[in-house]
Amino acid sequence: MAEDAANRRLAAILAADVVGYSRMMGADEAGTLAALKHHREAVFDPAVAQHHGRIVKLIGDGTLVEFNSVVDAVRCALDIQRRAKAGAASAPITLRIGINLGDVIIEGDDIYGDGVNIAARLEPLAEPGGICIAAIVHESVGNRIDVAFRDGGEVTVKNIDRPIRVWKWHPGSEVVPPPAPRAGEPAAAANEQPSIAVLPFNNMSGDPEQEYFSDGITEDIITDLSKVGGLLVIARNSSFAYKGKSPDIRTVGRELGVRAVLEGSIRRAGNRVRITAQLISAANGGHLWAERYDRDLTDIFAVQDEVTRHIVEALKVRLTPAEATRISEVPTKNPEAHDLFLRARELLLGQRSDRSVFDQAIMLLERAIALDPNYAEAYAALGMAHNLDFQNRWTGSPDALEKSLRLANLAVEKGPEVPYARFVAAVVSTWSRDLVQAKRHAEAALAVNPNYALALGALGIVEIYSGDPEAALPLAERAMRLDPGFRQQYLHFIGTAYLVLGRYEAAAAAFRERIRLAPKTDLSRALLISALGHLGETDAARTVLAELKELSPTYTFAGHLARLPFANPEHAARIREGLAKAGVTV
Repeated sequence: MAEDAANRRLAAILAADVVGYSRMMGADEAGTLAALKHHREAVFDPAVAQHHGRIVKLIGDGTLVEFNSVVDAVRCALDIQRRAKAGAASAPITLRIGINLGDVIIEGDDIYGDGVNIAARLEPLAEPGGICIAAIVHESVGNRIDVAFRDGGEVTVKNIDRPIRVWKWHPGSEVVPPPAPRAGEPAAAANEQPSIAVLPFNNMSGDPEQEYFSDGITEDIITDLSKVGGLLVIARNSSFAYKGKSPDIRTVGRELGVRAVLEGSIRRAGNRVRITAQLISAANGGHLWAERYDRDLTDIFAVQDEVTRHIVEALKVRLTPAEATRISEVPTKNPEAHDLFLRARELLLGQRSDRSVFDQAIMLLERAIALDPNYAEAYAALGMAHNLDFQNRWTGSPDALEKSLRLANLAVEKGPEVPYARFVAAVVSTWSRDLVQAKRHAEAALAVNPNYALALGALGIVEIYSGDPEAALPLAERAMRLDPGFRQQYLHFIGTAYLVLGRYEAAAAAFRERIRLAPKTDLSRALLISALGHLGETDAARTVLAELKELSPTYTFAGHLARLPFANPEHAARIREGLAKAGVTV
């Protein structure tokens, strides 16, 4: 069962097929194959790469593509059909495209399941040159695309035991977009920004207790790279999933969707440190840049600055003067304070989360602040520790949230342009129900660090509770692109946004995927029950309710809803309404 769950995921599936392929082959086999090859090289493949898709299989005239984002899938289909229409004279290939959002089963590089089957059944229902999407896809994209689909009604398709509502689109007389990249041009060369994942540097010190140091330097490099707006940088949560492994760099590139990967090692001995780093192409495994540094520990920030600049140069990204200044900024001039901060941060980010971890982190951070009273990141981490205490009730302190807010504000005061300080302030302000301040802090963090997945997620949460859930969706989806290994967390908020928007089928799909990835979650189950109530799926709602009671016998819906700081009372009422329809009294 566990293995089966690990091989399933929620995905958007695009199925495409060439109209009249057999007839064209019968009339001119060589010409048809040449036209199809040109269409794939000039139109289809570049569009898929631009919109972050993965071509799963090519079967003659048919193609199956997987996307993590349903919006990407629809935009890709629109791009393909518009460009195909623009180049019809030179490559007379016409496609039908079907798109579905659903559960898929992963087997090697192939995918199966209802999500795939329905997409394949929708494709023939599209008009030549058009697109047919399932209702759940239409719900999910909302108004985030530049076209309107028309209602195609309910249809019954082969081997699917329920009718499916479909929506259709055809290019008609739309304005033609710019031409696609030329055949032979790298798939995403004209559109996708350079992208990188930084794998955890290996600890070569011979002392397992030095692991925090190698991890900390890795994260500092990720943070510095993330400040470069022209670069897409995968978040720590996802790149650290490869810690302790020796993955094929090409596999890492494919799984994280990046063009380059940085790996290296750190050896610390007394006051000396040796760092080796190499930048590798994810396309072919070739080296793009490599360097070794032997320095005093007091020069560690200078080394990080050099590594970052060399990577930016190797990836041919241009730094703005403001970005160059931010990368050069030193968080503290006291190496011992920084070392204490790295130890504490590793504890707070670790697998264990309990009172003993909290006590150790507090001790380390207070020592760091005593050494450098202006160390903004140490104040921020201390504020986050007290916020975790507030959430988990480790100490039972009645003023844990108040302490957390005071320390977060101090961190911002000490370092107004420190992204971590702003992020912590956004989180604590949200818990304090000051959504205006929370939004201001999250936006300030992203202004300095546009790749900050956690800040994107924090801003998305604020948008949901402030009353603009539509604005939260692209933020959460961008966060998932930067941090694919942490997608289960963002799926909960995507589901919440869909739920309060009244897109119940899309909400249910997001919550189900979140539950599959995080089986012990009670919050997502509670909101899934509301979505199922709105959909009239009361039997399914009762099943989820039974799971929730078994998982968390003391859970209360009223207590959960009381903690959610909705500014718009109608949104909270919509959740209660769904629960009532499912037979739950709040």
